Amino acid sequence: MASTALTAPARSDWFREKILLGMDLRTYLRSLATPLNALAAVLIGLGFTVLVYRFAAGLASATNLSQAQPWGLWIGFDMMSGIVLAAGGFTLGSAVHLFGMHEYHPIVRPAILTAFLGYVLAVVGLMADLGKPWNFFNMMLTPGSTSALFEVACCVLMYTTVLLLEFLVPVFEWLGWRKVHARLEQAMLALTVLSVVFSTMHQSALGSLFLIAPAKLHPLWYSPYIFIFFFISAICAGISMVIVEGSLTHRIFQHRITGAHADMNKLQLGLGKAGAIVLFAYFFLKLQGVAEGEHWDLLLTGWGAWFLLETVGFVLVPSLLYGYGARYKRVKFVRAGAVLTVIGIVLNRLNVSVIAYNWDKPTHYVPSWMEVSVSIGLVTLGVVAFRWIANRMPIMSEDPNFAGSEF
Repeated sequence: MASTALTAPARSDWFREKILLGMDLRTYLRSLATPLNALAAVLIGLGFTVLVYRFAAGLASATNLSQAQPWGLWIGFDMMSGIVLAAGGFTLGSAVHLFGMHEYHPIVRPAILTAFLGYVLAVVGLMADLGKPWNFFNMMLTPGSTSALFEVACCVLMYTTVLLLEFLVPVFEWLGWRKVHARLEQAMLALTVLSVVFSTMHQSALGSLFLIAPAKLHPLWYSPYIFIFFFISAICAGISMVIVEGSLTHRIFQHRITGAHADMNKLQLGLGKAGAIVLFAYFFLKLQGVAEGEHWDLLLTGWGAWFLLETVGFVLVPSLLYGYGARYKRVKFVRAGAVLTVIGIVLNRLNVSVIAYNWDKPTHYVPSWMEVSVSIGLVTLGVVAFRWIANRMPIMSEDPNFAGSEF
């Protein structure tokens, strides 16, 4: 009896400190009653309700997809954009763990968490888009070794597993599980190598999906090297998303940072140098695609204006902002370049998979309000999940009791 009496309060204290942030249950629930939380609950609830309706009534009842336009918002935004914006995990992880750029160590954990949540929600969006998602595992049982889609599915599954293992390091610190934490730390270098391998394969394979559709994708966006475009743009997105995310989280979760604060401006200026170089390369690769296809005349059409808006406005301009900001130590220019790049990469994925796909058909796809609500609900769920985890676990900085960790 004495033992039970001693154990129960300990568990209660753990729940109160680790889950309720030190508050009692009633105070904690009252703290959730804010306008932003209410808005988030409405958006997530609406998206979840539509998802239930979609699975109950079928794709045709909830979407504007058709045989002529089988890919819509859930593929173009939730899947393709979600995955490319999550590329900061392997980009920053490889920079720190493989190339020894340890000065960026303080922003690795938020990047890993963002990548993990991004991939999980992208998979949810993909499941909603599949007619019979419960048949997904048939792809693994009867693999098509020459299929780019199989490569994407296999690598996304593997990489999400790697991200889960990397994310478990701060989880084990939060739980105080030293032994399993130490074992996972020893495997971190191998996990980083796997993350680079799987990311390189599936980011480029996503572009390879369009190699079989040269007659469906507008010539300005189609190129036999589109898989290289996808991979290079994923690195641009990864660097830029880390800057955008770091600017927001370092300010919002400043109270969660223990020990010496990282010089975020210095880190972002360093990332800006890399961003300028990669974006310049991506810009000239896009021009090379136009030159190789001899499509210069198409630039004078309406589609050409749309292509130039994407290529000049959201690739060349942010690369110049990155270069100027890094050269003259103006971090605001670097942050502006990062925001433009993130918008531009999302626009590129939507152009390739939705807007410029079947561009010459008489009717064009417009997403239904239910598709939009699911996408907004998933994004909101990602933000809420990040905030919940970052407020409790050692994401913004490592647990002082585990000081010396490489992750």
